[in-house]
Amino acid sequence: MPEAQTTPEVTLVMPCLNEARSLGDCIREAQEAMARAGIAGEILIADNGSTDGSPALAAQLGARVVPVAEKGYGSALRGGIAAARGRYIVMGDADGSYDFSHLPRFVEKLRAGADLVMGNRFLGGIQPGAMPWKNRYLGNPVLSFIGRLFFPTKLGDFHCGLRGFSVEAYRRMNLRTTGMEFASEMVIKSVVLGLRVAEVPTTLRPDRRDRAPHLRPWRDGWRHLRFMLLFSPRWLFFYPGLFLMVAGAIVGTVLLPGPLRLGQVYLDVHTLLFAAGSILIGFQAVSFAALSKYFAIRAGLRPNEAQFESWLGKVTLEGGIIMGGLLILAGVLLWAGALWFWRERGFGSLQPVQTLRVVIPGTLCLALGSQMILTSFFLGVLRLDTRGDNP
Repeated sequence: MPEAQTTPEVTLVMPCLNEARSLGDCIREAQEAMARAGIAGEILIADNGSTDGSPALAAQLGARVVPVAEKGYGSALRGGIAAARGRYIVMGDADGSYDFSHLPRFVEKLRAGADLVMGNRFLGGIQPGAMPWKNRYLGNPVLSFIGRLFFPTKLGDFHCGLRGFSVEAYRRMNLRTTGMEFASEMVIKSVVLGLRVAEVPTTLRPDRRDRAPHLRPWRDGWRHLRFMLLFSPRWLFFYPGLFLMVAGAIVGTVLLPGPLRLGQVYLDVHTLLFAAGSILIGFQAVSFAALSKYFAIRAGLRPNEAQFESWLGKVTLEGGIIMGGLLILAGVLLWAGALWFWRERGFGSLQPVQTLRVVIPGTLCLALGSQMILTSFFLGVLRLDTRGDNP
């Protein structure tokens, strides 16, 4: 048997769940494209429990069928990719919506050194009826814009299901998700890891199903957005938290000496209380950004970042306890001052404006100090080496 047949250059992986109406045409289209381009490849069907004869049809057409018991789009792809023999892998849906005659475009980019090659349906053309309006004009453009905002990439179509990558790059990605987030995780990790990402135009056609698609636009769109947010603590926690802290500090500093009138608006201790709450919530968000990013690095979800590690290395448990302790002490002193003021007036009734300018900062110092100490202890727990590889 020739070497090209035993060790294919490319494996086309198609996840499949009851796609008998379109699977045969997809396989033949891919086979013809590989033959015309002289690509030594195999077609692998990752069957996720089909009951319509899809596996038998694929085998008759010369595709290799790998059953994947664990349900889910990502699980099916992971199972298929694990069984692939090619140096390069191209993945695409088996519903007839993708044009597999474009396979050579992906292989050409991979051969040129790209680690991940994404199809772009907006460049290649979306046929009438191929994509619902809410996906075409709302879901995909918005999610792709958010992806470009959160992560340094120029990709125009974050969610194209036709894409190719090298086996080496796939191993480096170390993908963990099993659902629809699998596609987003692949793109995000490629960008975060600094892999070479390319894009080629491809066409989206109406699928050939006689049933409702597995995709649920609103639910799956939210899952993609949620994953991007969770994978970007900078945008989810740090920037909003920093804004709250700075805004609260500015407003609080202005109102500490006394009330402020802006035209017909009169700002006093009630606004000061909101400013203190803003600082506290902002601090919690910023600290959670650091904790979640550190946890993601330890769990292998994100690559190590030297600058972040250097900054976090300066944050010690002892330093956090000292800083938190000083804030608590300041809070206690402010509270004591307010209590003394009350005592001087015989512990009787007080006007809020008389004491709240002391009580509110004192309460904020106590809460911030406690949060700082607790956060320092939690970071210390995360830093514990629990891998069991040390003697």
